Amino acid sequence: MVSNNNLKLSFQLKELFSYKYFCIFWICRVIGITSYQILIVALAWQLYDLTSNPLDLGLIGLFQFLPVLLLSLPAGQIVDRFHKGKILGFCFFFQSVVALWLSYSSFHESISKNSFFVIATILGVLRTFQMPTQQSLTPSLVPRHLLQNAIAFSSSGMHTAIIVGPAIGGFLYILGAEIVYVICASLLALSFSLTFLIKYKHRENIEKISLNNLLAGLKFILHNKTLLGAISLDLFAVLLGGATALLPVFAKDILDVGPEGLGFLRASPAVGALICALLMTKWPIKEKVGKKLFFSVAIFGLAMMVFGLSTNFFLSIIALIVSGAADSLSVVIRMTLIQLDTPDHMRGRVSSVNAIFIGASNELGEFESGVTASFFGPVNSILIGSIGTVVIVLAWAKFFPSLLKRSKL
Repeated sequence: MVSNNNLKLSFQLKELFSYKYFCIFWICRVIGITSYQILIVALAWQLYDLTSNPLDLGLIGLFQFLPVLLLSLPAGQIVDRFHKGKILGFCFFFQSVVALWLSYSSFHESISKNSFFVIATILGVLRTFQMPTQQSLTPSLVPRHLLQNAIAFSSSGMHTAIIVGPAIGGFLYILGAEIVYVICASLLALSFSLTFLIKYKHRENIEKISLNNLLAGLKFILHNKTLLGAISLDLFAVLLGGATALLPVFAKDILDVGPEGLGFLRASPAVGALICALLMTKWPIKEKVGKKLFFSVAIFGLAMMVFGLSTNFFLSIIALIVSGAADSLSVVIRMTLIQLDTPDHMRGRVSSVNAIFIGASNELGEFESGVTASFFGPVNSILIGSIGTVVIVLAWAKFFPSLLKRSKL
């Protein structure tokens, strides 16, 4: 017999798929993320092949983060005021232009190290607007009772793209970087076209543009200890424990697996994340939310420790898969908390503050990895960071007891 829970889940998923604008948005987002991942793999390998300096890989992360730090608060106010579909289309269009420029420069062999840093900055500006737009758009396309299912399903699509994108990018790089960038530009142009089909009930924001409204999202999070704890836990865990920037170093110098192996390494966390997201779509988190969040971050840190110590390609893959699954669990819990605990008229600004934290953990984390690797070596860099992640979990359990005790979403 089919259990009542399975019947309820089946009904919820069927209901979710009935919202066609959410489905269009999901397809648009998956294509866009796939192309972005292909682009980043090619860009990272091309840069490291050019300079053989891990610090340059870290600087790519820094140049992507600086626009997030400087522009996220005004971006959030813009997202709250204007049509989110048009903002998303704007971001995809200019990413496509960037990919075409990379292809042209690579074909004519006129690309330099500084060119990569300029490109990273432009991509950082575009993603500063894209991330809060995507995060705050989902609640406008589905009803509240389907939000966790929608976020989990969106997460599964995102992680599928992160799996497919790097693997494609690694193999396509054999044909030449310029070919990879042309494919990226085409996919991003397709995502841009799909944004014209996304429709929702846009509510005009009549709040005046002011410094107070600009900082409203930050103030909201600072006064909500549960959200502050969840966001900052992710910030410091990934900032210290992440290894994305160093994957070209591990692929080329430690594991000796070439650009194809780099594609698999970059895709591995997403494999674990996809498995976890699919499981959460079937069995949504209902109880002991806070404890599961802390547990997932601790597992992430331990998995990265294994990756840092590994000299075996398959063990490294497994460690990254586990880290991705743990990270996915924490992301879905955190994003659901943010969307459920934030008023509709403030979601853009709150999502922008969250984007600053995500950017700090990802792009600034890449810079941290590059710097520590240049001083202590890539292996020690990963080990120091993963130990720091576990320490952060223990400290945050004491500093944010309301988050640890959070029972339900």
